[in-house]
Amino acid sequence: MARSVTRAPFFGLGLALLGTLVLTPDALLMRLSGMDGFQMSAWRGFLMGGTMLLIWALTSRDRGGDLAALADGSGVTIVVCQIVNSILFCLGIAIAPVAVVLFGVAAVPVFAALLAWLIMGEPTRVATWVAIIAVLTGIGVAVSGKEEGEVALNVTALYGAVFGLGVALVLALNFVVIRARPRLPILLAIGIGALIAGVIGMVITGPVQMMDGTIWAIFLTGTVVLPVSFFSLSLASRYTHAANVSLIMLLETVLAPIWVWLLIDETPTVRMLLGGLIVVLSLGTYLIWVRIRRV
Repeated sequence: MARSVTRAPFFGLGLALLGTLVLTPDALLMRLSGMDGFQMSAWRGFLMGGTMLLIWALTSRDRGGDLAALADGSGVTIVVCQIVNSILFCLGIAIAPVAVVLFGVAAVPVFAALLAWLIMGEPTRVATWVAIIAVLTGIGVAVSGKEEGEVALNVTALYGAVFGLGVALVLALNFVVIRARPRLPILLAIGIGALIAGVIGMVITGPVQMMDGTIWAIFLTGTVVLPVSFFSLSLASRYTHAANVSLIMLLETVLAPIWVWLLIDETPTVRMLLGGLIVVLSLGTYLIWVRIRRV
């Protein structure tokens, strides 16, 4: 009975929704920490990695088998994805408006479709390329212009969008590989990747500067928000299509900037809102079209 329940489509969607909702305050907590990109990457990497590896050690029934599964190309890919994801997201949030970075991250569904074609042989439809153009247009609108009294849009916003797109690419690869290789130990792979990102961040930051900033905010996101959200989202990709997980993740694009706006007063510009609307509508329309075609 338990097996049939976990295999039901709503189980995967529920996991994705849980992971996304837990993830939405992440950017706010990062802002509240007052840390720079590599310092945040160090704290988040050590805390998240340590938490996930501890849970793996306590719950794994075949540690040797998990380590062996991690040693192949797919396992290494997940580790590298986590390293790149951690560093790029922290750098983006540190230098650019939160909304712009998340608009870039919202491209996960399109990248997932492209990677599914490359890895699993699924053809890429014309609609996918149309969606890519629409998403890039929306991001372009979001990072252009400048409005008095609001967040200034400049080259750092462009970097933030590029970092967000990089995060979207590695997240999509993470989802596709985990779905293709259901025996990969998620906790172990992501935990190791997070720890390596933490080491890189600390080496660049330096141990003396590690205690600068608001520690409780980064501690909360590293020990609770990240482990729960990343495990839930990654596990969800085993029970439902990566595109479904990506669609639910669009909630973060909408909610996370709102938390930052309400509590930190980082007011988005009209162009940011318009660009974000283009991104979300483009991706939502694309994913609905894909589901209709499959039916």
